[in-house]
Formats: sequence, C-alpha cells, structure tokens
Amino acid sequence: MPAPMNEREVSFLSGGATLHGLLSIPAGAKGIVVFAHGSGSNSRSSRNADTARMLYDAGFASLRADLLTAEETSLNERTGQFRFDVALLSERVLAATAFVGTVTEAQMLPLAYYGASTGAAAALTAAAKRRDVYAVVSRGGRPDLALSCLPDVRAATLLIVGGADVPIIPLNEEARGLLAGEKELAIVPGATHLFEEPGALETVGRLTVDWLTRHLPQASG
Repeated sequence: MPAPMNEREVSFLSGGATLHGLLSIPAGAKGIVVFAHGSGSNSRSSRNADTARMLYDAGFASLRADLLTAEETSLNERTGQFRFDVALLSERVLAATAFVGTVTEAQMLPLAYYGASTGAAAALTAAAKRRDVYAVVSRGGRPDLALSCLPDVRAATLLIVGGADVPIIPLNEEARGLLAGEKELAIVPGATHLFEEPGALETVGRLTVDWLTRHLPQASG
C-alpha cells in the first residue's frame, strides 16, 4: 500500500475572493504543480485526486486550488457564466501561484502548471505572465481559448489529448504551432475527453511525471 499523502486544506485570496484548495507536499519534493481545473470539476474530483497522488508518489508537490468560490460555482452550474472566463480563471491561477510562494516548504520549489479542459487555457495564460513557470501540462485542454497568449509562453508545454476526443485534436495542433517554448503533443489512443477509459488516466500521469522530470530544473537532481 502506498503511504498516505501529506495533504492539508488551505485558503488564499484573489482580489476580494477567498479561494480554497488542497496542498500536498512530499518529503524532499522536486517541484510543485499548481492545478487549474476545468468547468464542472474541483479540487476533490477523483481525476484530480488520482493525478495528484501519482505526482506525490513521484516526488512532486501539488496545489489543487478551486478557482471559483462556492457562490460562483453554484452560479456557474446554473448559467455557465464563468466557464469560458479565462481572464478571471488565469488571475486565480496567478493568485494560487503567489500563495505557493508564501508556503515555507514550497518557496524554493520550481513551478509547473497542470490544466484540464478550460483550465488549461487559464494555466497557459498565467504561464505567459510568469517566467518562473518551467513546465505546463494540458490534459484534454482548450488552448484555443488562449491563442493570443501562446507566443508568450516560454514554459515547456505538453499537450495531452485523447485519441477519441476528435474535435479537440486540431485545436491542440494549432496551439502547438503557436507556443514559443519546447512543446509536444501526446495523443492517448482510444481516450475520450475525460480519460475515463481503463488505464487512460494512468497514461496521462506517466506522461506528466516524465515531462516534469525532464523540464523542472531540480527534478533530475
């Protein structure tokens, strides 16, 4: 049995909003990954928890931050108001990143972003504004919602798409061409948008760990 994650609930401010999340820091962490969830997901979703677990076992800390308040989440579920508000979501990703800088155990760790669906656009937009983000991983992402920012993203970016997520593949191919830094498109055969097929999310986890190990400066030790 794997050891339990050292995980704790945290809160931080973004403008006038108080946001919450789950912070996991393994002993001797190699880096820290700030999650940007897509619409309809949150810090406690099983997919995000499973990915955080894989990162933890590989020696990477993570902050799974909820980028919307409870009230905003409720409104979004009814109206979809914040679903494509990449500007707001990217501000929240930057606030989460700033919070990480206040955590003693995480202050010196190299930074990476992990974004899913519309959260990937928020992560890429935030990465374009911070030169200290070394890597970005997009899972089933919508980088087309951040096209104007992509030429400013210097972080090494891995775009992971399901082979059966047909409409999303060309959007990611276009994004790959616009990214300024090292970039790669990985297609997981047979996987749909949520990577619910057996073994699909594990493949995403392996690809993510490999990418971070290659591109975070302290990861290769």
